[in-house]
Amino acid sequence: MASENQGRPPYPPFTAETAQIKVKAAQDAWNTKNPAKVKLAYTTDSIWRNRDTFLQGRDEIEAFLTKKWERENGYRLRKELFSFTDNKIAVQFWYEWYDTEGQWWRTYGLEDWTFSDDGLMRKRQMSGNDVKITHEERWYKDGVDVNTVDISEKHW
Repeated sequence: MASENQGRPPYPPFTAETAQIKVKAAQDAWNTKNPAKVKLAYTTDSIWRNRDTFLQGRDEIEAFLTKKWERENGYRLRKELFSFTDNKIAVQFWYEWYDTEGQWWRTYGLEDWTFSDDGLMRKRQMSGNDVKITHEERWYKDGVDVNTVDISEKHW
């Protein structure tokens, strides 16, 4: 596991290739559903807006993610590069999960990331919408590689 203050390559300024690497690394980390691991990709004073929740720092991030993944069962996420500049990346994402009553949901959203020079994320803003889906409408069924799912333009 990375140390508490270790940077995360690739580092800014980003290229199309390095921005894509950063996006997929974030996707893979979030799909572990391990808040203690995920928080290490952020600066110690990272600022977040997740929908209507405002957070700052790794401790708040870890607590938020712990609660999130306690209620979002079966969580599976895909992120795709939307745009990038020198130290910023925008992503589009889709994740599926089910609630305590067994209702499946797909969350559609966008994120705006700003990175420090050491490759850690210092700001994250997320906007998302939850849509009820049936079990049959799921994209990320057990064993499916989220990267291979053909997501049609109507979902972009």
